Amino acid sequence: MGMVANIIKQSLEMTAFCANSYLEDLSDDDLLIRPIEGANHIAWQLGHLITSEHNLINMVCPGSLPALPTGFSECYTRETSELNDGGAFHTKDEYQKVMDEQRTGTLAALDRLSDADFERPAPEQIREYSPTVGATFAMQATHWMMHTGQWVIVRRKLGRKPLF
Repeated sequence: MGMVANIIKQSLEMTAFCANSYLEDLSDDDLLIRPIEGANHIAWQLGHLITSEHNLINMVCPGSLPALPTGFSECYTRETSELNDGGAFHTKDEYQKVMDEQRTGTLAALDRLSDADFERPAPEQIREYSPTVGATFAMQATHWMMHTGQWVIVRRKLGRKPLF
């Protein structure tokens, strides 16, 4: 693994550590609590993050990630973000399973890239926010971390002490 890939891998691993730590003692019902009115609950955010990683990594490295479960992506649209019914979403165990499968695929794709590959342009439709293959991989860590910061608020609402 090249230096660039290794740095991105370390960022992805730290983000996964934080996400899993924040989720560890939350129940399926806890995942439906919104940090504030109008914000997305953790259940929706998890599905959004998993779907986003799946789509973006497959855009820059086609066929690299395993298929998502049937109907998974359809549960995480702008319209579904307003739902509060747990039956419309997945369980924490299901999220963690799919999250691990997708991240394993992301890391395997990352491992196959040379440092030069990271400079290749990303597909046109994502270049505005992710101009290169490297930027697309790196943004997975920042995207996940941005959302996990919102989970801290839910944890505090539930009376949990800070983890970090």
